[in-house]
Amino acid sequence: MTKQERVTFVINTLKELYPTIPIPLDHKDPFTLLVAVLLSAQCTDVRVNQITPLLFARADNPYDMVKMSVEEIREIIRPCGLSPMKSKGIHGLSQILIDKHQGLVPQSFADLEELPAVGHKTASVVMSQAFGVPAFPVDTHIHRLLYRWNLTNGKNVVQTEKDAKRLFPEAIWNDLHLQIIWYGREYSPARGWDLDKDIITKTIGRKRVLMDYDTKKKSKKK
Repeated sequence: MTKQERVTFVINTLKELYPTIPIPLDHKDPFTLLVAVLLSAQCTDVRVNQITPLLFARADNPYDMVKMSVEEIREIIRPCGLSPMKSKGIHGLSQILIDKHQGLVPQSFADLEELPAVGHKTASVVMSQAFGVPAFPVDTHIHRLLYRWNLTNGKNVVQTEKDAKRLFPEAIWNDLHLQIIWYGREYSPARGWDLDKDIITKTIGRKRVLMDYDTKKKSKKK
């Protein structure tokens, strides 16, 4: 297959598997999404979705969030990990939203990335899922899969994002990045990977990846 044929195969397969695409993080508005995405760093979405209702019961907007102390926020979000940094980030960005943005989450990458603890990936998720602006947030699943599918060299997430944006039509970025995340979790995980269930990698996978998989599989049988 040519690279364009591989891209088309990926798009069609994911569309067939995920005609409707659930949003991984529970939220009700841009602010609760922003906080949830920030909490998801090095934490599973399942855990975040267990913790955010407890936090948002106390504060689901910047004005109520700054009434809480950093320590109170940290105590609630502790199960998500990195709670000292995340609690300071949540409290700090809430104050900035009040001071600079009338309590609203800004709708630009530049303004979002100026907020404490908000990097490019977090900003991309908020822009795409809260505001519908085309973006291609690259998480560990997308980084892993685009390398396995020989669509990027996999050196870093910055390069992976550039390659993804170059290869896939902008009109489908927001749906596609979510479809790839769900596919990575269900069919092409980092651990416990079964290539027979992973139709995309099995069909278009990087030769080196397929060879390494076969080598490991054979060594386990010995």
